[in-house]
Amino acid sequence: QVQLVESGGGLVQVGGSLRLSCAASGRTFSSYAMGWFRQAPGKERKFVIAMSRSGISTYYGDSVKGRFTISRDNAKNTVYLQMNSLKPEDTAVYYCAAKISGNDYYSWAEYNYWGQGTQVTVSS
Repeated sequence: QVQLVESGGGLVQVGGSLRLSCAASGRTFSSYAMGWFRQAPGKERKFVIAMSRSGISTYYGDSVKGRFTISRDNAKNTVYLQMNSLKPEDTAVYYCAAKISGNDYYSWAEYNYWGQGTQVTVSS
C-alpha cells in the first residue's frame, strides 16, 4: 500500500507557472511508475504526463508537451509536475497516481494508487 498526497495547487494567471508536488509514503517509491491526471468539472479524468520507474522515460498527454515536465526524487519519495505557460483550459483538479506494472501509462485504470487531488485554476 502507498499513500499519495498532492500539494502546490492554486490560482495562477494565464501564462504563469505552478509546481505540484506529490509525496508518497508506504512501499518503496522507486518501484512505482508515477503519473499525473486531471479532471475538469463535468469532464472525464484525463492523462497529463507520466514517468517510468527508472525515470528514463516520460509520456505526455495531449496539449502539455513543451509546457509541462515531470520529475521524481526517489530520495524524498516525491514526484513533481512543473507547469509552465498555463492556459485557462489547464484548469482542473490534478491527481497524482502510482502504477505497479505494465506498459500502458496513459489509462487511468492502469494506476493502482491515487492522491486526493489538488485544484489548479488558471484565470484569464
